Amino acid sequence: MTTEELYRQIGGDYADTLRRLGSSERIQRFLSLFLREDSCRALADALREGRAEDAFRVAHSLKGMCLNLGLRALGAAADTMTEALRGGRIPPAADALYAEVKRAYDQVEAGTALLDAPN
Repeated sequence: MTTEELYRQIGGDYADTLRRLGSSERIQRFLSLFLREDSCRALADALREGRAEDAFRVAHSLKGMCLNLGLRALGAAADTMTEALRGGRIPPAADALYAEVKRAYDQVEAGTALLDAPN
């Protein structure tokens, strides 16, 4: 799978990300770094442990990384989670919101694993 095909599959903005990062190889490198951060696990841990401020910071950072990488679907899910956590409390809908973040994250992770090696 090419990087452009991945972005099409996950609802990302390949053209804007390519313009910003300059090459498909750089996009792949940054996607790999992004996935190594494992923000999704950090968010799950903070939510499970009731650490609302940490969960907010992780969700906000995740949203920002997604915006920089053109990961629109995951970014939108992270944005919804961020806004729900903005009040400093874990909302009743946190499990459902996290499930949406995790679903989008898993799509990025699975698709990235199928990427062709950069030339």
